[in-house]
Amino acid sequence: MRPELKTDPKYDDYDYPTTSPEVQSGHPGHTTPEQDAQVFQLRTQLEQMGYKDRLDTLCMLRFLRARKFNVEAAKEMFINCEKWRKEFGTDDLVQNFDYKEKPQVFEYYPQYYHKIDNDGRPVYIEQLGKIDLAAMYKITTGERMLQNLVCEYEKLADPRLPACSRKAGQLLETCCTIMDLKGVGITSIKSVYGYVRQASAISQNYYPERLGKLYLINAPWGFSSAFSVVKGFLDPVTVQKIHILGTGYQSELLAQIPKENLPVIFGGTCECKGGCALSDEGPWQDPQWTKPPKWAQQTRTAQPTATSTAPKPQTASNAGSRPGSKAAQQAPIGS
Repeated sequence: MRPELKTDPKYDDYDYPTTSPEVQSGHPGHTTPEQDAQVFQLRTQLEQMGYKDRLDTLCMLRFLRARKFNVEAAKEMFINCEKWRKEFGTDDLVQNFDYKEKPQVFEYYPQYYHKIDNDGRPVYIEQLGKIDLAAMYKITTGERMLQNLVCEYEKLADPRLPACSRKAGQLLETCCTIMDLKGVGITSIKSVYGYVRQASAISQNYYPERLGKLYLINAPWGFSSAFSVVKGFLDPVTVQKIHILGTGYQSELLAQIPKENLPVIFGGTCECKGGCALSDEGPWQDPQWTKPPKWAQQTRTAQPTATSTAPKPQTASNAGSRPGSKAAQQAPIGS
């Protein structure tokens, strides 16, 4: 019998598959009675504190998995996330943000979703070697870069992942990420790493359990050694998702991503009209699979300002609007 997600009709109105292809404990459709009880406990405690939004089962499970099903830790993480969303203005941002300078910014730092991998997940690509912060700050600001990042995370959650789930016929909650380090030399690693750390803080703290696989390609000499030190501080589950590859990355990358879905610059055959970086091609653009995102259909209910002993989450204002701030560099890699 096919496993199913134990849902709550008050919050769960999914119109896409809800069974995870990953047959792992704690993943949707593969939970134990104890884990189901922990979902109920977490949701009940948050309801008692006045929270109403984002209490659906899939969201509760992501926060619980991120904290090893420690209900108190997951609750603290959720509260911090909701505080950050309010401070950052996430709900309004995703509906109204206009990143009109994107084509110019992408000349120095391409960051984009592009089609899907063999598992049906969205492919996300960053070309870090092109980063020129001085040039970029003449076009945009660090704050607007983070605002765009947050908008893309919101769009990953809806409509991208639901559309991919409908096409795949199974629940997809993660993406396949390619980080191209070509051109990142020893002298530029520090500034690039600073931005990546700040962006990763948002991923780790506020969008948990979104990383499926991460391919670091064209890794410069010494990068693997440096990362071997860093991975000692990471969750083993996260480490298993990360693949560090040099210049001979094509065969491994093409084993995960269809050639026709991979841009030519990475060894694929895709050449989107106007450039792959600006195309946003994927099932989320296909009327057969996509539906209007829920954030575009409804006005969000304001969440309470709950009292918590958790540390204040970082925002663009308190972490420093420029990538590479001290506070940003203290954040861990997202999972």
